[in-house]
Order: sequence, then structure tokens, then C-alpha cells
Amino acid sequence: MSRNDAAPGTVTAPSGRIRRLLSLLYVQCLIGVLAGAAVGWLGPSFGADLKPLGDGFIALVRMMIAPVIFCTVVHGIASMGNARAVGRVSLKALLYFEVLTTVAMVIGLVVVNMIKPGSGLHVDPSALSTEGLPPEATQSHESVAAFTLSNIPDTLLSALTGHEILPVLLVSVLFGFGLNAAGEAGTGITQGIEKLSKVLFTLIRWIMRLAPIGAFGSMAFTIGNYGLDTLRHLFLLVGSFWLTALFFVLVVLGTVMRINGLRLLPFLRYIKEELLIVLGTSSSEPVLPRMMAKLQHVGASKPVVGITLPAGYSFNLDGTAIYLTMGSVFLAQALGIDLSLTQQLSMLAVMLLTSKGAAGVTGSGFIALAATLSAVPHVPVAALALIFGIDRFMSEARALTSVIGNGVATLAVAKWEGQLDEDRAKAVLRGEIPYTPSPEANHAPEPRVAPAPGEEPAKADPEESAEADRHPVPAAG
Repeated sequence: MSRNDAAPGTVTAPSGRIRRLLSLLYVQCLIGVLAGAAVGWLGPSFGADLKPLGDGFIALVRMMIAPVIFCTVVHGIASMGNARAVGRVSLKALLYFEVLTTVAMVIGLVVVNMIKPGSGLHVDPSALSTEGLPPEATQSHESVAAFTLSNIPDTLLSALTGHEILPVLLVSVLFGFGLNAAGEAGTGITQGIEKLSKVLFTLIRWIMRLAPIGAFGSMAFTIGNYGLDTLRHLFLLVGSFWLTALFFVLVVLGTVMRINGLRLLPFLRYIKEELLIVLGTSSSEPVLPRMMAKLQHVGASKPVVGITLPAGYSFNLDGTAIYLTMGSVFLAQALGIDLSLTQQLSMLAVMLLTSKGAAGVTGSGFIALAATLSAVPHVPVAALALIFGIDRFMSEARALTSVIGNGVATLAVAKWEGQLDEDRAKAVLRGEIPYTPSPEANHAPEPRVAPAPGEEPAKADPEESAEADRHPVPAAG
């Protein structure tokens, strides 16, 4: 008897299409997010107790981030074979980060001054207290010199055991240049690091199977601990922040993609799994290894991805940039403090510094806002108590915006360096070359790189040429 002829009342097996749909990671994450929200709403105390599920998943991924960045950056620099090219990529990336971060802050400043979400609250500053705020928000913040020195690790290995990205980048860049300068002696180590990176990406693939559980636990905790009622009081701030972040992504980042011959919406579809993981965990850290693999698969060269994307996690937090301007001016409005244009611009200049180095973890934007308020005398740090309860509802938008911004930045820098295979990128974004999370997929064929003026063109590897002939890239239509 066929499935269609099954007797009434019998339970038939789900169709093959449903099974395939449920096997997709982004569908599993979406189910986890929705289920977590429902559990947190229906059983707040039980939902709040599920926080270890999300924290455990993030901890597992964070455990892998330092070695993944180290292997990717070291192999990228060592295989590039030209210190001047590495410096050029880094300079272009930092220039792009600074421009886009400033644009994001200016947009946030304009929106918060137009909508004025804090006007009319009339909060008495004397009634505010720092009690209940995280210790990191009330401690004294280091100077620029101290911040710079803190990113130099005590030993070569201690950078790989910490939680900061900048020390890992510093050690990786130095080690990559060292392998370059070592010549024949560094070749074997470079090959060993490439093989180690394949093992690490295999482990990441296994860990990512737990993403739906992590998203479920994190969302259940958020709704259960803070509740949806919190949003009612400050809905205007949360809503305007989400809409501003959406405007930045669609208009500003969409324009950057258009300038570089690509389209934003296909790119968002391409990274939909990563976006759902970020939405569920309120953190951009868990998707860093997968974003590196996917950007290589889309046609960006490994050296550019290895340098630009990890650096963006510290220097290109577009979502945090919007949050800093909107949050600080909102607090001033709520306290009845009238900030002049000069004062707002001076705060913006401080934010360009305090936003750097903030890790892509939950709450980092809140700590960066505390650092900003402690550096300028206009708004008391105690005012942070007004938005502490709703910060979690804005952290998702911060993380989503920053992940998309760093992906777009990597493609833009790769295009400007001539290290983006545009035909492959368009084919991948059209779905003609699907991404498969396997170690081999994480090492897509390198695009043909145009040498800079005065540089020797790279010699083609016969084995790579033969491999490319066996697996031709479809031409873009």
C-alpha cells in the first residue's frame, strides 16, 4: 500500500522534502529560536535556568576561535609571499573600517536626534544608582596607551589561551612574516599549519551541530529573564535602533556591494544560517570560523579573509557604532541634558576609540557605552541603569549588523586587491556552487590575483591548474 493509500488514522512518515528541510542548520536554528522564545514566555523561571545551554555552546566555539584565526592568518601571510601585499591589505581594511564605522555613528546620531526616544521621560539623575550594573561597566577604563600595551601578550602561546582577538592577530601576523623570512625552513611548518586548519574546521563543523540547542537556551533565557514587558517602556528606543540598523545594512552596505559588482540580498541568503545563529545567541563570535570558510568559498582569497575578517571583529563593529551614538544621546534626553552639536561630535570622537577592541560577545556594546560615558563628562555612568534591562534586546541587532558588515568589508577589500573571483562569487550567490561544510570546501580554489605595480606575477602551481581544469567555475551570467 502506498503512502497515499494509508488507512485513516494511521501516522505516515514525513515526506522526503520535510526531512531535507529539517536537516538544514538554519531551519533547526529557527526552530530553536522560536521554541526558546515560547519557553521563556510561558515559563520565565524555567527559561532563565536554560542560560547554560547558550553559554556552553558559545564557550565551545570560543575555544576554537584563537587557533582558527592563528592558522588562517599565518598560512595566508606565509603563502602570500610578499610583506608589502600584506601591509597593503591591512591598510585598506583599516581605512574601510574607519570610514564605515564613522558613517554608522553619524546615521545613529541623526536618527536619535530626529526621533528623540528619550524626550519626556524626565528622569531625576539623583535617583540613579550603579547598583545592579555589571562590574565592567563601573570600573575605570584604560587609556589608549594602556589599551595598546594590553594587546601585547606575555608569551607567544598566551595569546592563544586568552579571549581577545587582537593579541591573536598580532602573534599570527608576526609568525606569518617569520615563516616567510625563514624560506625553506618555514615551508614544512606552513604545510603543517594548513593541515591543522582542516582538522580545526572539522571540529567546528561538529560543534555547529549544537547551534540549535545554543540558540534555544539563549533565547529562552533572554525572554524568561527580562520578559517582553520590559520592551513596552522603552519600545521607541529598541524599535528605532533596529530600524536604523536595518537601514544601514540595506542602504549603506547594499551600496558597497553594488559598487563592487555584487548584490546584498543574495549574500544575506548565502549566510542565513550564520545570521540565525547570531540571532539566537546574541553573539557574533560563534559564526567567525564559518564566515571565514564561506567567504573563501565565495571567491575571496584566503590571505584577505584571514586578515580582514578577524580584524573586523575588533575594528569594524558597525552595530555597536550605531548603538553607542543612539544610546548615549538617548540617556542625555531621558535626563533632560541638552547636548550641543559640539558636545555630540566630541562624544563621537571618543566612541571611535572606545568601540575598538570590543569582542563580538553579548554585552560588549554595553561595556563600550560605559567606557564612552566615563570618558566624557556630559552623561553620568549611572544612567546606564535605564537601558540595562533592554540591552539584551538590542544586542541581537548589534551582532547581526556587525557580522553582515564584516562580511561585506572582506568582499570589498578582496575586490579592491584583485583577490576576489567575481565569476565564482556571482555563481555562488546564485546558488550554482552550493557551500558544503567539509574541510575541502573550506579551501576553495584561490582566485587569480593581479600583481601590484612593480611586483613579480605569482607562478601558477601545476597541481592547482590541473585541479581547476577538473572543477571549472561556472561563468557569471
